[in-house]
Amino acid sequence: MILVDSSVWIDYFRGTASPQAERLDSLLGAEPIATGDLILTEVLQGFVSDREFDRVRRLLTSLVVVDLGGQRIAIQAARNFRALRLLGITARKTIDTVIATRCIESGLALLYSDRDFDPFVEHLGLRSAMH
Repeated sequence: MILVDSSVWIDYFRGTASPQAERLDSLLGAEPIATGDLILTEVLQGFVSDREFDRVRRLLTSLVVVDLGGQRIAIQAARNFRALRLLGITARKTIDTVIATRCIESGLALLYSDRDFDPFVEHLGLRSAMH
């Protein structure tokens, strides 16, 4: 299963051409796709009109919605943050650390366009859905 990050959903819904948005378009209906509860929040909060909010809410909640956090993931995310910091890399967003950690721990590939996930791929075993 592939978890799709808000960075890709936002490009997709804006109609922004990117390799990741094109990959998402090719995966929809062909592969099992998931989103996360916090990703759902990030994406939906950007819609101004109720009509668009409801349309996207229906689409995203028709997918598997993964609970990203919880105590075990929170502790492991802190460990992952610290492991990267020891390598001289500071993860900029706590939410990205939680998303990456949930994917690593659950064996989910992540489709993302946010470079903040690259250190998790390079050093901690996060699988990118672009490969």
